[in-house]
Amino acid sequence: MEGKHYVLVHGVCHGAWCWYKLKPQLESCGNKVTVLDLAASGINPKKLQDIHCFAEYSEPLLEFLESLLPSEKVVLVGHSFGGLSIALAMDKFPHKIALSVFLAAFVPDTQHPPSYVFEQQLNEGPDLNEELNMETLSSGFVSMTFGSKLLSTRIYQRCPIEDIELAKMLIRPGCLFIEQLHKAKSLSEEGYGSVPKVYIVCKEDALIPASYQRWMIENAGIDHVLEIQDSDHMAMLCKPQELCQILLDLVEN
Repeated sequence: MEGKHYVLVHGVCHGAWCWYKLKPQLESCGNKVTVLDLAASGINPKKLQDIHCFAEYSEPLLEFLESLLPSEKVVLVGHSFGGLSIALAMDKFPHKIALSVFLAAFVPDTQHPPSYVFEQQLNEGPDLNEELNMETLSSGFVSMTFGSKLLSTRIYQRCPIEDIELAKMLIRPGCLFIEQLHKAKSLSEEGYGSVPKVYIVCKEDALIPASYQRWMIENAGIDHVLEIQDSDHMAMLCKPQELCQILLDLVEN
């Protein structure tokens, strides 16, 4: 079977580095894999205080898709808050995306502002404020960084200790752009709504619980749903082989 082109998009405070186990596994099966650092993430040189909107944060992904040849199509995989970035990309470039995969990710609908799905979790989910390091930036946005306790007990709790240490070294402050996304118009049926979607539930996710993932799936009307058993929020690190096989099977079928 001809190899596919996977584009892997990280979540808030993370970077392309979090795909270091999955990328070579997909490539060893003959696929092309692109991992991107979104703005002010990973080794991207921008600073968070210099980013003025969510689209600017997602710009590396948007610019990459724009650079593709008209005939090229990719499999777009978004993890966690990266679900909002791939949703924006789907709305702008639906013709360049063969399949979108939401991995334990926030998945918006076409009826509400893009912020709706994580505003609901912030209202109903566990209070994480004591486990987040937060700061108001000169731009007016609020930055956040995951504390060590949050990383080890809610995000990486089933990962090898080496991956927790890697995260402590490499995570950068991030932002959810809640106020701006709350005021943004909803995503379109013609763009975002036209791209085939798959959701992968991480059953032991303590950051975005599986029950909330399933509420988002129903809210967004996604029919194709898969699960990874015994996976925390970071499936690409604690269950890379299982995740790789799911992604390979999806494009084959």
